Amino acid sequence: MNLFAILSDIEKRDAEAYERIAFSRRKLLKTTAYAAVGTTTLLTTTLNKAFAANSEVVDVFNFALLLEYLEAEFYAMGLARPGLIPESDRMVFMKIGEHEQQHVQLLKSLLGADAIAKPMFDFTGGGKYPTVFSDYQTFLVLSQSFEDLGVRAYKGQAPRLKGDKQILQTALRIHSVEARHAAEVRLIRGLRVWASEQETGGAPKAIYEGENLVRQHDLVDLVSVTKPMIKQQGGNTEQTDTEIVRESFDEPLSKEKVLAIAGPFVKATP
Repeated sequence: MNLFAILSDIEKRDAEAYERIAFSRRKLLKTTAYAAVGTTTLLTTTLNKAFAANSEVVDVFNFALLLEYLEAEFYAMGLARPGLIPESDRMVFMKIGEHEQQHVQLLKSLLGADAIAKPMFDFTGGGKYPTVFSDYQTFLVLSQSFEDLGVRAYKGQAPRLKGDKQILQTALRIHSVEARHAAEVRLIRGLRVWASEQETGGAPKAIYEGENLVRQHDLVDLVSVTKPMIKQQGGNTEQTDTEIVRESFDEPLSKEKVLAIAGPFVKATP
């Protein structure tokens, strides 16, 4: 959700509108991360007025909404299947499903009449995962897939966020919730919680494409930077350097790549 860019643009177009929402924004940040959903009543009128003609913002929000629709529907269908999710894990997926529904409602409220309708989904991925709602392990593979994909998708929009520190903090809180979903699913599966091209757990490899980087911003070679430190601490630099560096950062994924990966699961677009 490009909340930052939206509020920055509101300020440029209508300074008084920005001042009108400032108090509500400060109040919001005193509450929990999920209170972002509760701000929609206060913000929707102003946002719809300011961005009615901004096709780029509408496109970004609908991209996010498509992914949130997919996740929310996936968990709703999984939770509705008797015996699929063990009681020991059911509460986790109920909570994740609730979070995704909140994200859907927030995005729909912000988009107003421009929000896309919920499409139909094929969670077998065109027949690749026929047992998704009858075999728990298959369900977990797709849960991991959608959560890790969502994290990279949101991060891919990060360069477009700018301007206001408080709004950035709010957006990052929402993003961090998605990342915690991904980590929780990986823990349930007995995998390490960080994403890696070496450990996909059966998820589509394209989701983890580019996660093996050892340079950040094409400038810093973190293997060479950290090797002296690891050696000083008595660690085995030959065995640990590259692996640790690769797993220390989640990389963004472009909108085009995200949609290509998610495409087999969308049966009909609105």
